[in-house]
Amino acid sequence: MQASLTFHDLTLTWPDGDTVLDQVSIDLGPGRYGLVGSNGAGKSTLLRLGAGALTPTSGHVATPGRLAYLPQDPLAGTERTVADVLGVSSALTALRAIEAGSTEIADYDAVGDDWDVEERTIAMLHRLGLEQLEVDRAIDGLSGGELVMLSLGARLLARPDVLLLDEPTNNLDRRARERLMDIVDSFTGLLLVASHDRELLSHVDRIGEVRAGTVRWFAGPFDVYETAVAAEQEAAEREVRDAVSDLRKQRRELVDAEVKLARRKRYGQKMADNKREPKIVMGNRKRAAEVSAARLRGQHQDDVDGARSRLESAEAKVRDDREIRLDLPDTVVPAGRIVLTMDQVRLPHVDRIVDLDLRGPERIALVGPNGAGKTTLLRTAVGALAPVEGEVRLRVPARYLPQRLDLLDPALSVVDNLRAAAPSMTETGLRSALAKLLFRARRADQLVGTLSGGELLRATLACVLHAEPAPQLLVLDEPTNNLDLASTRHLVEALESFGGALIVVSHDERFLDDLEMDRTVDIDEL
Repeated sequence: MQASLTFHDLTLTWPDGDTVLDQVSIDLGPGRYGLVGSNGAGKSTLLRLGAGALTPTSGHVATPGRLAYLPQDPLAGTERTVADVLGVSSALTALRAIEAGSTEIADYDAVGDDWDVEERTIAMLHRLGLEQLEVDRAIDGLSGGELVMLSLGARLLARPDVLLLDEPTNNLDRRARERLMDIVDSFTGLLLVASHDRELLSHVDRIGEVRAGTVRWFAGPFDVYETAVAAEQEAAEREVRDAVSDLRKQRRELVDAEVKLARRKRYGQKMADNKREPKIVMGNRKRAAEVSAARLRGQHQDDVDGARSRLESAEAKVRDDREIRLDLPDTVVPAGRIVLTMDQVRLPHVDRIVDLDLRGPERIALVGPNGAGKTTLLRTAVGALAPVEGEVRLRVPARYLPQRLDLLDPALSVVDNLRAAAPSMTETGLRSALAKLLFRARRADQLVGTLSGGELLRATLACVLHAEPAPQLLVLDEPTNNLDLASTRHLVEALESFGGALIVVSHDERFLDDLEMDRTVDIDEL
């Protein structure tokens, strides 16, 4: 059976009336496809609909054969061991029982036809670069990247014809990313991946852009899509300039027409005052002039309205390119001031001793393989974890942004969350601060639980950067996870205004370059 995935007239409208996807029809066959678009555009929603995890308002989805879906947060929360994550725990337990002499029907049912499950599991761990993990090992202490790769392995063990992946490079180090690219390249069925990772998107055959409730397809990988969009934007910006020029012209002509009509009116009034023509003639002349004036005024107003409409249409084609500019004087750390000292600190959960000094507004990129303890080091530095031994001295106010952005109350609005973080700010100050982070007017009243990934990051940044006391050390753990390119740029713009010290864990090399880090520290060399 040939792998395929079909969306027919698919519409999804949320209970609040917001339509995310509007009569989307897609027919995909074997191959590799990428989904791109801004945060909140509907990429994850489209994958969830394809996987049957979400029911459309109208339309239907069809996919013959086996389908596997890897969401952004793939764990169900009940997994305790590597085998649990891989989805083979029951089969392995039953197989071992049978090998030990069990004749229970339940054990044979659990194994089914999968008698080589143990060999396939071991082979999969090697393919994922996780051969060091025993299947019975507890997942406590595994890194986010290791858990992502294990979850991907579970989907591959199911031998799917259709594989849906949502931001699969989140938390992956260089080695894991390379193995993921190999898996993508070698997949023989239909693979559909939603991602903002340029490198991953260079491995697909077609790009689908989710925008304004629709999906538009581009032939070729991401660089072809990017070139096409850039050309469109250049043409759209020219169209806007032409429309602005035309609108100005039509407004000038309307003003000129009004001046001419005013002159005619004054002349007619003068003739009437001098009574140079019979009254009936002057009356007919006045009515004719009024009709002519209304017609001329209406024609020019129609021209102005048409020019304004063309401008609005042209502006709609230009993509949002807003910038973030903040003023954060309270975050400034003087050069040379001691910010953080970690002296012979033995980290919990990992067998590692760390020495680290951070002074002044220094920016450090912390790198290293998945499972090396980077997240553990960050949490220990800010006091979220206690060291096994050694001393941590934090000399300035610090804030920590974890991989999962769960610092805010999802039941409160953006402005209410900021009010809780900065209780001394006035209402005007709160809304002004949010406007600078692109939450303008009613957007500041959105519930946090309804925000997209990029919006949630900006809301969290607002609360962290304006918190009381102001942070002078900011610790970020994989902050670009789930962010589109515009949101990643917004994060860089916001951090340009931050005057304190910065420690960032990220596998996004381009993001680290844009932040202009002062030094890179490999955790294996601390």
